[in-house]
Amino acid sequence: MDDQDIQGQIEALVAEEHQLFEAKPDPAEDAERHKRLEAVRHELDRCWDLLRQRRGREEFDLDPDVVSARDAETVEGYQQ
Repeated sequence: MDDQDIQGQIEALVAEEHQLFEAKPDPAEDAERHKRLEAVRHELDRCWDLLRQRRGREEFDLDPDVVSARDAETVEGYQQ
């Protein structure tokens, strides 16, 4: 997966996130929508982390293809 692929995935996830936010409130679907929104947010964090790893390696003329996506628990555990 190259930078453009990751960026495309980020854009698709952001679009889905916006759709989930803009959906009409429906109590029957709220729990499922909330669960999907959390999954989208975790995946977005993982994609951004992967893109940052790749760009950091590229900046120092290292091979960006050796990095891989970290698991959600690792990415979500980063201090802000």
